[in-house]
Amino acid sequence: MLETSPTRAVCLAKLLHLLQNERYSRKVVSNYPSRVDRFLDYLERTGLTVYSVQPTEVDRYLKTLRMVRKRRGRLARKSLRRGHRAAIHMLLRLFHEQWPPVPAPANEAESLRRQLVAGYNAWLNEVHGIADNTRYYRCAEAHRLLAWWADRASGNPLWRLSVSDLDAFLQWRSSRWSRGSLGVVVASTRSFLRYLHESGRVPVDLSAAIHGPRVCALDSIPSALRAEDVTKLLESARAKRAPLGRRDYAILTLLATYGLRAGELVALRLEDIDWRNELIRVRHTKTKTHSELPLLRKPAEAILAYLRHGRPQTQRREVFLRTLAPYHPLTPGPLNKIIARNLVDAHSIPPGKRGPHALRHARAASLLRGAVPLKTIGDVLGHRSPESTMVYLKLATRELREVALDLPVGAAS
Repeated sequence: MLETSPTRAVCLAKLLHLLQNERYSRKVVSNYPSRVDRFLDYLERTGLTVYSVQPTEVDRYLKTLRMVRKRRGRLARKSLRRGHRAAIHMLLRLFHEQWPPVPAPANEAESLRRQLVAGYNAWLNEVHGIADNTRYYRCAEAHRLLAWWADRASGNPLWRLSVSDLDAFLQWRSSRWSRGSLGVVVASTRSFLRYLHESGRVPVDLSAAIHGPRVCALDSIPSALRAEDVTKLLESARAKRAPLGRRDYAILTLLATYGLRAGELVALRLEDIDWRNELIRVRHTKTKTHSELPLLRKPAEAILAYLRHGRPQTQRREVFLRTLAPYHPLTPGPLNKIIARNLVDAHSIPPGKRGPHALRHARAASLLRGAVPLKTIGDVLGHRSPESTMVYLKLATRELREVALDLPVGAAS
C-alpha cells in the first residue's frame, strides 16, 4: 500500500526545519524552499508525488528550468541546475530511505552477482573480522571479476572458471598497476576464490593456483615528512584563529603527536577524551582494537580551543565535523587536502607523499630517534605485531649509519 503523499506545506515545513536545525547559511535557508516549491508544482502538474518520483523525472525537470541569459554562459546554467538539484535531493532524502536510490539490477544475472558479493561481504565480516575499508576494496574486486567473467564466459556458469581464466583476468588488471598494487589485487582475488569454494559455488579451491608479482618485504622506504616540515606545518596552522584553522590545527597536532591513521582520527568521539584522567582513547580501525594514550598538553590545548571556538553547535558526538552545514562528521578523504593546504600556507612543499601516513611515519621516525623501544612505538601506533613496526627502522637513517660495519682492509673489490 502506497504511503499518503504529504501536502506541499508539509514538505516545505520539514525542509525548513531541517535547514534551521542543521544551521545552514541564510542564503541556503532562503533559496532552497523556493526551489523545492517550484519542483513540487512540477510534480503536481505531472501527477507525481515525492514518493513516486524517480531520478529520471528529476533530470527531466532540471532540463525544463528557464535558461539563464546567454551572456552568463553555459557554466552559469550548470550552476543553476546544481543548486536546484541539491535542494531537490535534500527534500527527497526526507521521504526516501536513500536518495538517489541504488539503481535496480539491469537483469537477473546482475542481481545474482550482487547477492553473491553481499554474501562474500558478510563472510569477510562475520567469519574473518575484516575491517570496513578492506571489505569495501575486496568486494569491489569481486564485482570486477564477476563482471569480467560474465563478458568472457558467454553464459557459462561460475564453476567453469579455470586457472587460465584467472591468468587472463589478472593480465587484464595488471596493465596499469605497480607490483605492490597488483599484489593487493591478487590477494583480494584469492580471498574471493576461497569464499567461492567454501560456499560450494566452485568445486576446487583455485586460490593457491594464482601467483602475484614478487614483492620483497620491507623493500621500500615509507614516505615521511621531515621534522622541520612538521614544525613549520604546526606553527603555520597554529596562527590561524578562524574555526577552520582551529579545526585544522587540532587535526594536525593529533596526527603529528600520536601518528593516528586517518580512520582513527575521524572516528574520535567526545567521550574518547578523558579530561579528568588525561587520557585519549584511540579506536584502531585496522586491527579493531583500542588504546588509551596519555593526553599530552599540546594536543589537549588544540582540541579544547577547537571545541570552544571552532566546533559547530550540534548533537553529533564525533569530535571533528565539517565547518559548513550540514555538520556531518569529517571523513578520511579530506585529510589529504587539509595537510596539503596547510603545507602550502607554511611555504613547505616536501617531496613524496604528504597525507596522514606521512605524518604517521614522521612520528615513528621521531620516536626511533628518541631511542624509544620498538614495542612502545608499536603500542602507540596501534600495531598488532612487531613486524608491522619493523618497517620504520628504515627511517632512522642517521642511526643506521652510526652502526655501519667497517670493512677490513682489502675486502672491497
